[in-house]
Amino acid sequence: MLYYSTNKQSAKADFKEATIKGQAPDKGLYFPETLPQLPAGFIENINDLSKEEIAFTAIKPFVGNTIPSDVLKLIVAETINFDFPLVKIKDNLYSLELFHGPTLAFKDVGARFMSRCLGYFVQDIIKPVTVLVATSGDTGGAVASGFYGVEGVNVVILYPSGKVSSVQELQLTTLGKNITAIEIDGNFDDCQQMVKQAFADEKLNEELFLTSANSINVARWLPQQFYYFYAYQQWADKNNPPVVCVPSGNFGNICAGLVAYLSGLPVKHFIAAVNANDSVYKYLQTGNYQIQQAVPTLSNAMDVGNPSNFIRILELFKHEYPQIKNAVSSYAITDEETKLTLKDTLSQYNYLLDPHGAVAFAGLEKYLQQHTQEKGIILETAHPVKFYDVVELITGQPVERPASIQTILHKKKESVKMIPQYKVFKDFLLS
Repeated sequence: MLYYSTNKQSAKADFKEATIKGQAPDKGLYFPETLPQLPAGFIENINDLSKEEIAFTAIKPFVGNTIPSDVLKLIVAETINFDFPLVKIKDNLYSLELFHGPTLAFKDVGARFMSRCLGYFVQDIIKPVTVLVATSGDTGGAVASGFYGVEGVNVVILYPSGKVSSVQELQLTTLGKNITAIEIDGNFDDCQQMVKQAFADEKLNEELFLTSANSINVARWLPQQFYYFYAYQQWADKNNPPVVCVPSGNFGNICAGLVAYLSGLPVKHFIAAVNANDSVYKYLQTGNYQIQQAVPTLSNAMDVGNPSNFIRILELFKHEYPQIKNAVSSYAITDEETKLTLKDTLSQYNYLLDPHGAVAFAGLEKYLQQHTQEKGIILETAHPVKFYDVVELITGQPVERPASIQTILHKKKESVKMIPQYKVFKDFLLS
C-alpha cells in the first residue's frame, strides 16, 4: 500500500514513511492510493471473529509489508485490550462506548496503535524522535499515555489555555518524564497551525527528527476503523444496518468510519454532529466550504474551525458533492441543546452522556425523527467524568470518579505557557 499527498506535490510513501513523517513534505495529508475491500465472508462471519482478528484484517492492507504480521498482531492486541460495548439507550438508539481505555476516551485506540508502530519503526534511528501534537482535549492525554516512557521518543503537546476540561488538562500535564505540555494563549486552530508550520520548516527538520501524533498521521487515523466493526459485530439486526452518528471536530473519526464503509462495512448512513463550529455542516447544506474562526463550546474537543481531515473525506468521494451528501448528513447542535440533551437523557433513560455524546445524541434524534424506520448508534467518545465540572453543573448530580481519574485529581499540572507565535515555539523546540 502506498500513500499519496492530498496536495499531489510529494512523492508517494509506504505506511512506515507516512507514519514517521506524519505530514507530507508539500504540507498535504497522506491518503491511501487504493481502498482495500474486505475479504469474502468477513462480514457474514463477523460474529465468529475475535476483536484481534477483526482489527488485524481491517488494518493489514494499509500497513502492507512495513510491519511483520506477528509484530502487527501484537500491536493490534495491545491496542484494543479493553471493551467497546454497544449499550441500548432506547428502542431505536444505541451508544457505542469508546471510553473504557486507559484515558477514558476514543483517542486511546489511535494513540496506542500509533505509539507502538512508531516505536517499532524508530528502533534503528540514532537521534531522538520528537512527536508533536496539537490537542483540543482528549488527544493530548491519549498520546501522553500511549508514548509515556517510550525510549528515544519525546512528546510535545500543544493545547489551548482554558479551553480543555480540568481532567483533560491533568491527563496531559502531570506525567512528566518524556512528555512536555505547552499551554498556548489561543485556540486549537492556533495550536494546529504551529504544529503544521514546524513540519513545513525545512531547517527545523534538519535539526530535529519530527513526527506528528494528530489524526493527520495515518497511524492515528486509520485504526479508528476498528470500533465501527465492533459496533456492527454487536448489532442484532444485520439485515437492517445502523445509522451512525459521530460527534465531529477534526473529522478524523468519522473519516475512518467512512473508510470502513467504503471497504465493505454495512452502514446505512453517517451523521456528523457538530457544535457551533459548523463549517462542514454549512458545506453539506450549500456545497461551499469556508474556514471559520473556532469558538469555545461545552463540547470543547470539537471546537475546530478548520478540520484537517475534511480534505480526506473529499478525497474518499473524489470531491463529488452529491456523493458526499448521499453518504453523510450533518446537524449543528447548540450549547443549550447539549445541556437539555444531557439532562433529558439522564432523567428519561438513566444514561449519562458526556457533552460530545450529547451532541451526537441530539443530532441522531433529529435524523431519526425524519427517518422513523431507522435505528442508530452514537459514538460516546469520552467518559462523562472527563467533563465532570460541566456535567455535574448541568445535571445537578455527581459523576462517579473511576480509579484512574482519582489518582490524578490532586496532582499539580506542569506546563510551559506560550503565545501563539511560531518563532517562539521553534526556539523552544531547538532549546
